[in-house]
Amino acid sequence: MRGLAISAGQWHQALGDWAVYRRYRPGQQQRIQELALRLLLRKHLVAVNGAELDDRLRLRIAGMAVVPVLELGLDWYERWQTLILYDGPFVAEHSWEDEFGIVHQETSERSGEAWERGPVVLSLEDVWHSGQGDGYNVVIHELAHTLDMRDASANGAPPLHAGMDAAAWQADMQAAWDDLARRAELGETLPVDEYALEDPAEFFAVLSETFFEQPEPLRAAWPAVYRHLADFYRQDLLKP
Repeated sequence: MRGLAISAGQWHQALGDWAVYRRYRPGQQQRIQELALRLLLRKHLVAVNGAELDDRLRLRIAGMAVVPVLELGLDWYERWQTLILYDGPFVAEHSWEDEFGIVHQETSERSGEAWERGPVVLSLEDVWHSGQGDGYNVVIHELAHTLDMRDASANGAPPLHAGMDAAAWQADMQAAWDDLARRAELGETLPVDEYALEDPAEFFAVLSETFFEQPEPLRAAWPAVYRHLADFYRQDLLKP
């Protein structure tokens, strides 16, 4: 990026409309900028299928990407090296074996996907739809999957820090899952996107993007879950 000499105006164009970024104090915004530039030096951002990467988009993606690890450090992203950006949704192909030993092939359109040890794939359209105030952020969502997979496959239980109670995490997450399923069945307003009920890995990823994008309703619905996420990410955007 032209020597990575970025002006204040460029940062404003890239992140100034993002409410999450604006929640941070000026000193924290400076740390986000510095960490984002370090990420751009360490990782490869690749545009394919007609997508185009300009400086504003690189800074926007990098800025969103480093917010979850602002207090954890970039080493938490060490298991992936490449971020692939598609123009439009990409088609993912997966195979699975049923109880009779028959292998099935499945294709589906995705807004993003992360694999153990990378790469991370994002839809350009969904990147631009992220951070618009509705709780959706595909960058944070997919990178939360990479944090989840640091110790094993994605299962909704990332490696917790010393002093965090794994049993309490599991119990409170299960209670929130059950409550979300109940609300969805009754047609009630949901505190997070219903996609969280796909599986425990998606539950953690959706909780993570909501934690940063819409922390108030998340804390109101499940204060214990909010506290676990604040402890895990070592951030509390609602703290005075």
